[in-house]
Amino acid sequence: MSTGPVVLWLVIWIAAFTWSAIQPRDEFTWFLETFPALLGLAVLAITRRRFALTPLVYWLILAHSLILMIGGHYTYAEVPLFDRFSEWFGWGRNNYDKLGHFAQGFVPAMIAREVLLRKQVVNGRRWLHFLVVCFCLAFSAFYELVEWWVAVLTGDEANAFLGTQGYAWDTQSDMAWALGGAILAPALLARWHDRQLARLIPAMSTNRSAHAADIVS
Repeated sequence: MSTGPVVLWLVIWIAAFTWSAIQPRDEFTWFLETFPALLGLAVLAITRRRFALTPLVYWLILAHSLILMIGGHYTYAEVPLFDRFSEWFGWGRNNYDKLGHFAQGFVPAMIAREVLLRKQVVNGRRWLHFLVVCFCLAFSAFYELVEWWVAVLTGDEANAFLGTQGYAWDTQSDMAWALGGAILAPALLARWHDRQLARLIPAMSTNRSAHAADIVS
C-alpha cells in the first residue's frame, strides 16, 4: 500500500484499539482477545519492507483486528448488537463469537493463499485451495487448544474468553464456522486477489518476477 492508505490503516487500528482498551468489561479477557491483533501488527511492521502484502490482505487483517477488539471490549458473549440479533432471531445466545471464528477462517485463508502463491509452494490451483483450507482448519483447531490450555491454567477467569455460553458443541461449531470462512474467502476474492498480485509482482525480486505468469494463471 502507498503512504496514504497505510496512514489511514494505522489511524483506524490505533483508534479502535484505544477505544477497546478503555474500561473493557473484563480486563483479562480483553488482553487475551486483543493479543492476536497486537501480535499481528508487530508481524506486519517487521515484514513490511521485505514482504509487503497486497492491499486486499492488509485491509482484511484490519477487519479481523476490529472484530477482535470489539470482542475484547465487550467479551464475545456480550456484544450489544448481537444481543439485539439474538432477540430478533430467537438465537438463545449471543453469536458474536461465530462471526469471530468465521473471520478466523476467512482472513487467514487469504494470507495463506498469498504466501503459498508468492513463495511458489504449490503447483496447481486445486492443491492451492485444498492446502489453504487445511491450514485454516488446523489453525482453528490449534486456537481451540489454546483456549483449553488457558482455561486449565486460569480456571474460572477464562470463562469469558471461552464464551461457550452453555453450548455443548461450541468447539465443533467454532471450527465449522472457520472452515466455512476458509472455503468462502478464495471463492469470492481469488480474482480480485490475483489482480493485486499481478501488480505487486514487478516490485518483487527478479527471480520471483520470472514466475509471474505461473502465479496468476
